[in-house]
Amino acid sequence: MGDATVTVRAVEATDEAAWKALYRGYRDFYRLEPDDAVVDRVWAWIQDATTVVEGLVAERDGQLVGLANHRAFHRPSSGTIGTYLDGLFVDPAVRRSGAATALLARLREDAAAQGRSVVRWITASDNADARALYDREAAETRWVTYDMAPTPR
Repeated sequence: MGDATVTVRAVEATDEAAWKALYRGYRDFYRLEPDDAVVDRVWAWIQDATTVVEGLVAERDGQLVGLANHRAFHRPSSGTIGTYLDGLFVDPAVRRSGAATALLARLREDAAAQGRSVVRWITASDNADARALYDREAAETRWVTYDMAPTPR
């Protein structure tokens, strides 16, 4: 992989094609149905300053190699605001290049600068490679996640 430096920055409008390719890779990894409407919608959210979704990208040798989609979330139990990492993905061709670590470091730094109380995320229990990194960078919590489908009245 050489000694190329990974830099992390906010997503820019000119990143659209490369970001969408990475986001499709993220969706493929989690075996989500291909859906360009979803990819386009999330891209639009990131570009719209009135939504809470933001994006960071990792760049190496002038190419986007990773992304992190995140947002602020309120924490009523502590009366604070945290950062929620909704998705982290690095191109499989450059994994172990430091891109994921750099994205997490930037999230940690930005959270501190914004006075946030935590950076939180979930991952699949069988995502062993990512979990090895996450175990080095963060603390696993005791909380179990549940999903409940909305039901009309």
